[in-house]
Amino acid sequence: MHLHTLAQRLLRLPPSCGSVRLVGVDGHAGSGKTTFAAGLAGALGGAPVLHLDDIATHDEFFAWDGRLLREVVEPLGRGESARYRPYDWRLRDFGPARTLPRAPVILVEGVGAGRRALRPRLAALLWMELGHEEAWARGRRRDGSAQSDFWERWVRAERRHFAEDPSEPFADLLVRQCSDGYEVLPGPAGTPGRGPSVTDRDGPASVW
Repeated sequence: MHLHTLAQRLLRLPPSCGSVRLVGVDGHAGSGKTTFAAGLAGALGGAPVLHLDDIATHDEFFAWDGRLLREVVEPLGRGESARYRPYDWRLRDFGPARTLPRAPVILVEGVGAGRRALRPRLAALLWMELGHEEAWARGRRRDGSAQSDFWERWVRAERRHFAEDPSEPFADLLVRQCSDGYEVLPGPAGTPGRGPSVTDRDGPASVW
C-alpha cells in the first residue's frame, strides 16, 4: 500500500485529543509495529512517534496506563506539549525528560496501544495482523538467546494482557506486511464510510 494514501486519510480524521489525532499501532511483540510506524510517520511528514517501549518498564510491562494518561494524553488534550521520561531497559531506570510536541498526527506504537484506557482518545486504531506465535518467534530471533528469559516473562504477560484487555476487536484497520509493502484491510471496528472498502497495495484507492 502507498503509505502516503493512508497518511492523507488519517489527516482527514477529526482530532481526538485536543488538536491532535492520536493513532494507535498495536499488535503482538515482533509483529513489525516499529518498522510500519516509522514508514507511516515519514509519509505524514515526520509525525512524532511515541514508542510504548519507552513507557513500559521491567516491573510494569502493562501497568503503565495511568502514567501515560497523566504525562502524555492529558497534556495533549489541554493543548500542551507532553513530557515524559523514557525508560532505559539496559540501566533499568528512567532517563532524562523528553518532550512530545503537538502535531496533526501522533503515532502511539507498541503492544497495548489500543488498550481500554487509551481507546477513547484515539482517532484510529491499526492492528498489525500477524499471529502471536509467528510474531514472538520473529522477536526472539531479533533479540537473540541472551534475551530468552525476558521473552519467557514477556509472553506470559502479553497473553494475560490481551486476554483481559484485547485490542484487535476494536481495530479500525488491519495491516499485513507483504513482500511489496503493506496490505490494509477493514478492521473489526470498521464501519461503512470509515473503514477501507478495498485492498490498496499497488496504487491509491478509496480506503476511507
